[in-house]
Amino acid sequence: MIDFFRTMLTLPAPWLVWVGVLMTANMVFPLFYLDTLEGKVVLAAFAFGAIVQTAIFSSKGFVRLLGVGHIAWIPMVIWLWPRVGAAPPGGLFRYWLLGTSIVVIVSLVIDATDVVRYARGEREPQLETPDRSSR
Repeated sequence: MIDFFRTMLTLPAPWLVWVGVLMTANMVFPLFYLDTLEGKVVLAAFAFGAIVQTAIFSSKGFVRLLGVGHIAWIPMVIWLWPRVGAAPPGGLFRYWLLGTSIVVIVSLVIDATDVVRYARGEREPQLETPDRSSR
């Protein structure tokens, strides 16, 4: 997992910002809402994705197939979206639900594009794993 995160740190700046937004919405903010089912579900889906992506990375490197790791986000966002309207208006919880849903939907579009490109033959790693000897 450490090599996976070290490799992600070599992403171009705009993609690093995007990964930061994803991690904040799906890993950091749910910690503030662990007393809710929504917080637990989002955090669990994030953890599941991290495990799947780490396994893919370990066997294939930083390839477009990594988008498969977000497969649990599909049922999560379908379940989460109606809860946005049910949350108290104007509250931070509602804004988190809305923001997370939007970010996840955008990410799923990117992931689907990447997985299709992988299936069509773009299987070369997008990033090289940093050399451990350079530490």
